Amino acid sequence: MNATPIPPQTHDGEPRIPKRKIYAWALWDWATQPFNTVLLTFVWVPSFLTSYFFLDPDLAASGIQPDGGRLNCDGGENALTEYCGGLGRLATELGWGITIAGLLIALLAPVLGQRADAAGRKKTMLTVFTGLLVLAQLGMFFVDGVPALFWLGVTLIAAGSVFGEIAAVNYYALIVTVSTKRTVGRVSGLGWGFGYIGGIFALALVVAAIFTGVLDGEDPMTFQIVALGAAIWTVAFSIPVLVAIPEPPATPDSRKVNFFAGYVELVRTIVRLWRESRHTVWFLAASAVYRDGLSAVFTFGAVIAGQVFGFGFTDLVIFGIVLNLVAGVSTIFAGRLDDRFGPKPVILVSVGGLVACCLTVFFGAGGGTPVIWAVGIVLAALVGPAQAASRSFLVRVTPEGREGELFGLYATTGRAAGWMASALWAVFIAAFADQTLYGILGIALVLAVGFVLLLFVRAPERERPSIS
Repeated sequence: MNATPIPPQTHDGEPRIPKRKIYAWALWDWATQPFNTVLLTFVWVPSFLTSYFFLDPDLAASGIQPDGGRLNCDGGENALTEYCGGLGRLATELGWGITIAGLLIALLAPVLGQRADAAGRKKTMLTVFTGLLVLAQLGMFFVDGVPALFWLGVTLIAAGSVFGEIAAVNYYALIVTVSTKRTVGRVSGLGWGFGYIGGIFALALVVAAIFTGVLDGEDPMTFQIVALGAAIWTVAFSIPVLVAIPEPPATPDSRKVNFFAGYVELVRTIVRLWRESRHTVWFLAASAVYRDGLSAVFTFGAVIAGQVFGFGFTDLVIFGIVLNLVAGVSTIFAGRLDDRFGPKPVILVSVGGLVACCLTVFFGAGGGTPVIWAVGIVLAALVGPAQAASRSFLVRVTPEGREGELFGLYATTGRAAGWMASALWAVFIAAFADQTLYGILGIALVLAVGFVLLLFVRAPERERPSIS
């Protein structure tokens, strides 16, 4: 009888992971980054979907200054004009759309994660939902800059968020196939870092197209082309992970049940975790709050830069390149701090700093663009490490064999609180006469609550527990 081959091991007995597999896995972050960076954060949403393109033409014309520029809504009388109020309403409606997307993720992600575990289909589910994300981006190609198509744009952005998040559940679960307990922090940080660097390249392509005259920020077709390019990018760079990473086997003790019975299994999982790995449940609850704040920073930060500080199309693209460069470097570096000191200190420093950044923008808005530039750079250095360390934290406390299910819960708990930041963003803007700047207070509040909750969560053990 032939002996089962033993995989190569390091000097400490852990399996040796080929670097090609690690980089193939990390490239998925790169592949999906145009949706997050170009479409959601820095170009399509702030410069197009929540801009004058989708205002009534007469209202849009009222925001044009004698020098041809657009009115800044940074406070005082400007913020109370009909033009700025119209932009504020677009920002509010975007917030409600993102809230609905969050609720859908909360309903779908855990059950789909459990079913992927039971059937051994993590990579299959990653493929399916990455494909749906591509279709959502293709749909944005058909959104012209007219008010009648505003809600189609919001729907496609929300749908892309749902598809991307559920794909990420399975992507995160695959991290155990390309890392060990000693390297999970740096591998997680590498993935986030690849994502940010991918965002830099994608935004650099947009800048090149602007300076060569291919793109014009005053033409709606520019943003339709950008959406098409993002879809092509996602297809091209998703291929390595789908080719190089094998489909993990089904979890032996995970029950195969129908979709609706999956919610029963979800309750059983939470009860079992509460009984046998309680600190995992506490982390899921605490991280749900601050991660919703992190998501809101990405979603709405550039909307503030565009509407409040008057950043135009080119300004936002350059802003995005600088911030992604800072975020990519800081995230990769923070992965090593994670492995050395643990993820909890990294998260606390990052989230606490983000609260300070939000308050600085709100109270210092009168300082103009130097304020948003300075705060933006600090914010970029903090967001990525918090996200990567959160993923590492969960891996370290996830029971063996429950990766898909627990990352489904990770998405669920995050989205169970996912209505908070987007809803508070919308509520604060509406409560203060459609002034977009006030939305940042809602984000700061969510981050502050998440920071306090995390203080009471026990740091993860070096060894991951097993659930029988």
